[in-house]
Amino acid sequence: MVLAVAVSVALPVGLASADHHGGPLAGKNIAFLVGEGVQDAEALVPMGYVVSRGAKVTVIGSEPGMVTPYNSDMQVYVQKAIGDVSPEDFDGLVIPGGRSPANLRQHEAIVAFTRSMTESGKPVAAICHGPQLLITAGVLEGKRATCFAGMADELREAGANYTDAAMIRDANIITSRLPKDLPEFCAAFEKALLE
Repeated sequence: MVLAVAVSVALPVGLASADHHGGPLAGKNIAFLVGEGVQDAEALVPMGYVVSRGAKVTVIGSEPGMVTPYNSDMQVYVQKAIGDVSPEDFDGLVIPGGRSPANLRQHEAIVAFTRSMTESGKPVAAICHGPQLLITAGVLEGKRATCFAGMADELREAGANYTDAAMIRDANIITSRLPKDLPEFCAAFEKALLE
């Protein structure tokens, strides 16, 4: 099954345009870094949330095309290759978890994009294994963060102060652990975008 209907908000057909939705995030353009093995809810719930609040979503990966979540038979459409976008195009970044971040962190252009977005002060939100990209980008040293419990040691080794909590925000970096934390994750990301 192709999840094109559910993620049509991420397609470049105007459905994700803030002009069509209004709302507090109207005019905001949000990048989602998605790769093979993404956790479906950790991508789709935040996408739906920000679009419902008026933002536009652009799904970015190593190359355009369909990717399959590790936990379902659905597919998610990656609209743009990392080489076709610039951090200046976006107001915020979401990094869903699953196996996707481990794949994406192998691409230097994706790591550089993540680093640039974080260093710019724009909101960057990573859930579950998403902080792996932040670790590879070298932006977590001295920061408070959370993640999937199984990678807590990796977070600590990167110099982050790990806390087992539903959501941690340190400056512009927002991290969460699991799909059950999505309500806090989405609300914190929206709040950061509005500041």
